[in-house]
Amino acid sequence: MLSPAAAAAVRAAAGSPRAVRCAHARLLREGLADLSPAPALLVSAYARSGLLPDARQVFDDAPRRDLYLYSSLLAAVAHSPTPALALPLLRRMLSVDSLRPDHFVLASLASAAARLRSLRLGRQLHAHFAVSPYSGDDVVKSSLIDMYCKCGVPQDARRVFDSIGEKNSVVWTTLVSGYASNGYADEALELFWSMPARSLFTWTALISGLVKAGNNASAVGLFVEMRRDGVRIDDAFVLAAVIGGSADLAALVLGRQLHGFAMKLGFLSSMIIGNALVDMYSKCSDIHSAREVFEGVTVRDVISWTTILVGEAQHGQVEKVLSLFDRMVHSGFKPNEVTFVGLIYACSHAGLVQKGRQLFESMKLEYGIKPGLQHYTCYLDLLSRSGYLLEAEELINTMPYEPDEASWGALLSACKKHNDAQMCLRVADNLLELRPKDPSTYILLSNVYAVNCKWDSVAKVRKIMAEMEIRKKPGYSWIEAGKEFRLFHAGEVPLDIREEITGFLEELVSEMRKRGHVPDTSSVMHDLEENEKEQHLLLHSERLAVAFGILKTPPGSVIRIVKNLRVCGDCHTVMKLISEIAQRKIIVRDASRFHHFEGGKCSCSEFW
Repeated sequence: MLSPAAAAAVRAAAGSPRAVRCAHARLLREGLADLSPAPALLVSAYARSGLLPDARQVFDDAPRRDLYLYSSLLAAVAHSPTPALALPLLRRMLSVDSLRPDHFVLASLASAAARLRSLRLGRQLHAHFAVSPYSGDDVVKSSLIDMYCKCGVPQDARRVFDSIGEKNSVVWTTLVSGYASNGYADEALELFWSMPARSLFTWTALISGLVKAGNNASAVGLFVEMRRDGVRIDDAFVLAAVIGGSADLAALVLGRQLHGFAMKLGFLSSMIIGNALVDMYSKCSDIHSAREVFEGVTVRDVISWTTILVGEAQHGQVEKVLSLFDRMVHSGFKPNEVTFVGLIYACSHAGLVQKGRQLFESMKLEYGIKPGLQHYTCYLDLLSRSGYLLEAEELINTMPYEPDEASWGALLSACKKHNDAQMCLRVADNLLELRPKDPSTYILLSNVYAVNCKWDSVAKVRKIMAEMEIRKKPGYSWIEAGKEFRLFHAGEVPLDIREEITGFLEELVSEMRKRGHVPDTSSVMHDLEENEKEQHLLLHSERLAVAFGILKTPPGSVIRIVKNLRVCGDCHTVMKLISEIAQRKIIVRDASRFHHFEGGKCSCSEFW
């Protein structure tokens, strides 16, 4: 049996690779490495030091493997980047060493199932647990609650929660977070307010969960409620979460207020706050402030670099993206999968085919990153958008993934842009075979037919949409003008400003006609007369928003608009003209990227 002093020395070494290796070497020299519980302690210490292969080697070299040793390794694997390794370990424990899982092992396996989002495995474990001698263990129940929440079924987690007699703050918080992050806001709030006590940790879990589920307005409201409740903010996580909520809302004024609040609390040196602010300013169309915040972050990680890089890419600043990438690599940071999505996306939206090819290859050869489907889709978009349609078609047919709706949609969109009717039909056939779910895919198909005046085919697509109960998303745009926030729906002008908005739009149309603008009605799918199509375009939501912005904001100020759909071709042209006529910079965040309109030009250089 290992002495208490030797065991304490191994525990103390955990977290430091050098220290744990020294402790292991000392045990080997003294002939103590095989004494119980040395192997289990070493496995745990190596794992906590980020040395999982060394932990596995100690496990394999142990003269006998007991439940304590299995529990140590399974706990390490469950919280590692490779939780799937828990499954072969379980099989080995059952078949080779003929051991039955105890409550520690079951808790680790439930954690692994949660990380894997494997509801099937989780339910099998739950069934085994229910008939085991440990069926009353609250630690395992807590792990099962977390597993069910992460697998998207918080109702099942609630049943486990209700079976616990003495509930601690951890299980309360886990279930509150599970309801919130899975979109059950009402249930999360009801449970939250029924808690016997609420800490900053619980508030953070609820607010973060709401942000994750897209309930950003509720998250911001709760943050205000938390401040009124006098909860002391002594860590940065809740602030980072609510900054993320303001980013998704594109609420720049709120984001700036939160920036000031973070400064007041002394959190600007926090890396997670810096990353959140960079992301917020990028998504709120203020890329200049995003750059300033990034440059002010003293301690950066790969997420910091990737966040600003992706932000610049979405704003069409390809030269800055490539310069940032060079700085990142020279600073000793290894890019990750998301970094390369941003890089290839930037090349795609700037027509830099050769640079995109080079980056796609370097991802595999220099950095050992296996391209995922999203990388192939970005690369496919790069090729097809730049006119390399045959090469793009070959790529989609040979890549090591089944092409999804986004892949075929990117190719179809490019075929339409480059007027390759034959390829359009081939690609459309493949796309329709997938029975896509996204309404915009059917809109794209309809547009392809509508451009060629094939109204029967348009009707056929609409019939499929009706059969699948797919509805076109209504277009809307919103704008912050001073202290006023306005939401505009396509074709609907609010009554209180109708006369002012429509009159101003007519003036703009007249001025644009003088400059030679002829409306492009090809995106209007309805079988209407030409003048009716033009009127339809006039009331697109982003035009209503920009008219409101010009009328309600000081001359020379930047107009920032968020649109839920992709900007149509005619609106893109119109925004360029309006920026020149009104002498305003207009920034539009649509469903795929940012457009900076200024002086009659757009930052996208028509690669959109």
